[in-house]
Amino acid sequence: MKYSTRPKKTDRREFLQTGVRLAASAMVLSYGGSKIFGASGPAKPKTGIPPVTLNNGEKMPILGFGTYDLRGEVCQRCVADAISFGYRLFDTATVYGNEEFVGAGIRDSGIDRKKLFITSKVWVDDAGYEKTKKAFDISLNKLGTDYLDLYLIHRPRGNVNGAWKAMEDLYKEGRIKSIGVSNFEPEQLDDLMSDFEIRPAVNQIETHAFFQQLKSYGVLQQAGVQMEAWAPFAEGRNGLFTNKTLAAIGKKFNKTNAQVSLRWHYQRGIVAIPRTSQKAHMEENLKIFDFELDESDMKTISALDLNKTQFPEWS
Repeated sequence: MKYSTRPKKTDRREFLQTGVRLAASAMVLSYGGSKIFGASGPAKPKTGIPPVTLNNGEKMPILGFGTYDLRGEVCQRCVADAISFGYRLFDTATVYGNEEFVGAGIRDSGIDRKKLFITSKVWVDDAGYEKTKKAFDISLNKLGTDYLDLYLIHRPRGNVNGAWKAMEDLYKEGRIKSIGVSNFEPEQLDDLMSDFEIRPAVNQIETHAFFQQLKSYGVLQQAGVQMEAWAPFAEGRNGLFTNKTLAAIGKKFNKTNAQVSLRWHYQRGIVAIPRTSQKAHMEENLKIFDFELDESDMKTISALDLNKTQFPEWS
């Protein structure tokens, strides 16, 4: 197992200031196309969904399928349908209450488990060394698998240090291929990297056209941590699906607002996990690799940034 240790220790202020400078430069660079951060970014795909290479060498599809708020047989059907369309990355969590249905959908599809990239997350109530190990085993049992490709600390609350130590041990045992975090601010990420041997492979955060997270974008690039977007469409908030700016860009390519949004994530090197229960939307979301936003398009989308969450109730 190749461990991903933290970079040579730097002064906390220097680390964060470097991240801010990189964020500013990344904003300019992203205007021009696919400026990918992380250990290695995706090449232009010939077929299927291209991967990014995480800081421990593991491959992660850059486009996946989110399952938040999908329940019961609907969730099971959606996962099986998504696999039939070509999705290989699936994101769930203990608190979603649907891991058993994600697992059932995978079994229904008949796909080889090794072809999938499955993510789950440990919830705040289960943070802590022993509790995290127990929660992990429960997640595996519900999913019907003997390992996870990625396990995340869902929120930076509770006994984070105990949870991370448990995840490090599970990673070394080969029961998790990569470990990471979700909803961590740059300062919280820095604290974790300063205290532990293995740095996170991923930080899954709210990211979309209206909240572009430029500071985190730069800090994660500096740290070699892959940025992943939950709610890449802002769940339609602030009128994303009818936004006139995105629609005007989409018209040039005969693409929808959703496709323009996902292409924008892709060209910034950000993994996105859109969720839908509609087959037509599953197929639509995959059709983002046959066009390219130019410098003007990227700059126009950058101007949509409101620099604030669209989910204040979750803050």
